Amino acid sequence: MNIHIKQGYVVDPANDITSVTDVFIADGHIASIDSLPDDFRADKTIDATNKIVCPGFIDVNTSLREPGLEHKATIASESKAAVSAGFTTLCCSPNTIPVLDSTAVAQLIIDKAANANFAKILPLGALTVGLKGEALSEMYALKGTGCIAVSQAPSTNISPRTLRLAMQYASSFDLLVILKPEDAGIKGDGLVHEGVMSSRLGLTGIPVSAETVAIAQAIALAEETECRVHLTGISTSKGVAMLARAQYEGVLISADTYAYQLQLTALDVGTFDANYHVSPPLRTAESRDALRAGVASGVLQVSSGHNPHDLDSKLAPFTSTESGVSSLETTLSSMINLVKSELLDWHQMVVALAAGPAKTLGLEEGHLSVGAVADVTIFDPDATWIVNNEQWHSSGLNTPFWGETMTGQVTHTFVNGRLVFER
Repeated sequence: MNIHIKQGYVVDPANDITSVTDVFIADGHIASIDSLPDDFRADKTIDATNKIVCPGFIDVNTSLREPGLEHKATIASESKAAVSAGFTTLCCSPNTIPVLDSTAVAQLIIDKAANANFAKILPLGALTVGLKGEALSEMYALKGTGCIAVSQAPSTNISPRTLRLAMQYASSFDLLVILKPEDAGIKGDGLVHEGVMSSRLGLTGIPVSAETVAIAQAIALAEETECRVHLTGISTSKGVAMLARAQYEGVLISADTYAYQLQLTALDVGTFDANYHVSPPLRTAESRDALRAGVASGVLQVSSGHNPHDLDSKLAPFTSTESGVSSLETTLSSMINLVKSELLDWHQMVVALAAGPAKTLGLEEGHLSVGAVADVTIFDPDATWIVNNEQWHSSGLNTPFWGETMTGQVTHTFVNGRLVFER
């Protein structure tokens, strides 16, 4: 279809566009910005007045649960939730059953995504066999099958020596390595941030050093091996400062924080609601503010931290529940809150959600250049909606925002120029 998107506020950091203009899509690609292309006849015209038009969002690390945990979610359910939230590309984390450490599992995920036909799904191959942190995976074969990167996340059980060898191996194939910065030994059996709330609730705490020690290790190894490294789920102010310094010094390291970490703090855990049981844990207001500043400065990108669970996983006492939030569908609203609070502008928001992740992953997406694949998101920044069964698409209902009113809602999502979601 030929699509004419009229008079939207177009935000495209790659081309330094932040203005009200028109976007024309033809043959699955951006045909023109502003001026009507020759011989263009629109099959569909969308009035985007008072709406934001931007590149589709890209999530660097998403748990899709399939294969193996279909009782929690499926590729079809979560990719549908993704496009309803403006995400056009998802990177599937390797903690599937079986683990995504073979070409067979990678191909299965690619095929399942093609059948679902919503968002693009890019598998993340396991860094080590079975994510056990011991034998290295067949990274070259995984890359050949379509794995965009290799990852040990969400596992952290890997020795510095094995990690160094893995990064050397990945670097030889120019493969991005995605890690969760958390020292398993320091974390121990911790559940929440070590501080006032952990003492008050009688829960074992996770100190800041569990993250900063792991970040320091990743920076040192990235510098030594010249491997491209991305750290997912930064949660501490000290972590942001360490990454800013490393990036300034030219280390090939990028990072993201989860959108809900930009809104919530350790104080929210005080109700013992298991929907606040997340990993890494919610930290202090000081850390939350540092994460916001890190996003604004470009040190951090933003991912959803999406981990859908079945209801039983969150019904037990806090200490026995599984960590994680179903968060694809609340990410945009979390970011819009920061824009409306003047902590970010639209340019910075789209860099964090689209242009930045695309650059990290080496993707052609993430911009609206003429000739680029038309992965486009249109959203109303002022629309309000309630997080409830009528509005929710993910199979995971585990969100601390259930029943709350959110601001900002996607109206249209295009993948490869195809309208995959319309509200």
